[in-house]
Amino acid sequence: MGFMGDRSTLLETGRFVRAEAETGTGAGEPAAVVSADPARTDADRRNTYRTDEVFDGAEADAASDAELEARHRGAADKGDPGAMSVLGALLLRRGDLAGAEPYLRGATAAGDRAAANNLGVLLHQRGYPEDAAGWWRVAAVAGSAPAAHALGRHYRERGDEPAAEYWLRQAAESGHALGAYGLADLLEHRGDGGAERWLRAAAEQGHREAAYRLARLLRRREPAEAEQWYRQSAARGHRRAALHLGALLEARGELKEAGRWYLSSAKQGEARAACALGFLLRDAGDEDSAVTWWLRAAQDGDGNAANALGALHAARGETQTAERWYRAAMDAGDQNGAYNLALLCAAQDRTAQAEQWYRRAAYAGHREAANALAILLLQVGDAAGAEPWFSKAAEAGSVDAAFNLGILFASRDDDRTALKWYERAASAGHTDAALQVGIALVRDGEERAAERHLRCAAGGGSAEAAFRLAALLESLAPPPEPVALGEPVGGAPKSESEEWYERAAEEGHRRAQVRVGMLAAGRGDMAAAARWYREAAEAGSRNGAFNLGVLLAREGSEPEAALWWTRAAVAGHGRAALRLGLFAARHGDLAEGQKWCARAMELGPAEVSERAARLREALAEELSA
Repeated sequence: MGFMGDRSTLLETGRFVRAEAETGTGAGEPAAVVSADPARTDADRRNTYRTDEVFDGAEADAASDAELEARHRGAADKGDPGAMSVLGALLLRRGDLAGAEPYLRGATAAGDRAAANNLGVLLHQRGYPEDAAGWWRVAAVAGSAPAAHALGRHYRERGDEPAAEYWLRQAAESGHALGAYGLADLLEHRGDGGAERWLRAAAEQGHREAAYRLARLLRRREPAEAEQWYRQSAARGHRRAALHLGALLEARGELKEAGRWYLSSAKQGEARAACALGFLLRDAGDEDSAVTWWLRAAQDGDGNAANALGALHAARGETQTAERWYRAAMDAGDQNGAYNLALLCAAQDRTAQAEQWYRRAAYAGHREAANALAILLLQVGDAAGAEPWFSKAAEAGSVDAAFNLGILFASRDDDRTALKWYERAASAGHTDAALQVGIALVRDGEERAAERHLRCAAGGGSAEAAFRLAALLESLAPPPEPVALGEPVGGAPKSESEEWYERAAEEGHRRAQVRVGMLAAGRGDMAAAARWYREAAEAGSRNGAFNLGVLLAREGSEPEAALWWTRAAVAGHGRAALRLGLFAARHGDLAEGQKWCARAMELGPAEVSERAARLREALAEELSA
């Protein structure tokens, strides 16, 4: 029994989006920028501190900033607080901090809370965060939700979470989307279950990052609702939401729509989406387009895409290019690159280099690399060095490594430990391990438990398991009823054991082929029996060759029968040698008969040896007469 390698291939590895946590962008932005939503452009972000201004968005859309400035400058210069607030905000948005400050201070002195909020933004941009916080507090106490949000962000950046929560909650409860998102981010960071409520509140107001994070929160518990939030966030241009939505649709088989979302995400610079789109195009037969997107993703640092390119070039026989891409994958932090590079070296018999790359991947936690390294060490006779790597891989979840540990301990006659590892691999669906567990249980007399494992292995395609299951079922079946007088032989339907024998026989299992032939002969179907005996004999079965010879002899084809008996006897079949001795004696070739009798005596079994000895003595007397 050989050691198993890695069954997975590169192009099936990491195809879908990884499930690691992805933090939002809310908590890390400067407090001066009130918006935490990455959906906004820089211009949008500058506009966010106008939320409390005296003019509304409709007016801003209707006139240019220059018209607004001209309209309000006169009134502002005359001391109108509302005009000063608007003019100060316009100048602040334009970046004219020196021009904006006197107008904002004037409006603030007159009690304009929007001006106080914007003055805080101006001071923060100038590098005076404490002064900024003072004005934000003034505006927030006066009821400005944007100022409360900015003040909450200010305190969070300084590690004062109680104060941050207080002000963010003030903004959130006032219906401020950014405040709701900021509060949710803080609560989620603390592991507080109340985060979901505020993410939902922000998402319902169109905050795309909140919608994305809400979807991530719901994806296992409420997948249908999560999909809707992914859609909302993706529709507003959130590239990670588009990536996850594409993966969800692809897993569901909706490939066309998945491709559209992958494309949308990839065009926004999401390397994982470009990689996933490449896989989708490759599966659709468009390898050239797949390569284009894989190249784009790999150049943006996606290790999985670099691995895909490496595998593509390796399949084309372009090993140097493949190696270059595998190295690029390693540089991107993807240890599949080291593993694939090791496979490439192993295929070229560069054993030392293969071991080096297997070790690198294995030390990084790549379980199949650890399994492959252990196999390589075994092949050079280092069983002691192989065992810890098999163990490391098995404990990390490698089914093949668990099976290989079973083989290793079985080779040391440590059947108990071997069975433990076989059972672990079998419980994960490893066909050969299930077969080994079944064999061990049959040996220990636990037939019913053995049957369950043998069925698993046989159902997984193991011909040996199908044969052993058939033999077990046959041994457990009650003896057949005697055939009634006048009833045709073989009229009963096939038993389950015979069906399993036939399945194994069709897979080329020689012992099963012989057994199916015997069952067919028992039913009187000599043609089927001869066919199965011949298949087994031609595949090297000495029992098949012997039985075929018996069948041919009964049909009067003794010369052909002798040919098959010869093949069986040479392979060690004692009864075949005895038959050849009898055949030679009947044809007067006494010396040849003595030779085959001697061979039969050597091969046995005891009954055959005794008969062969008597025949040999008789032939010797005949020769000496």
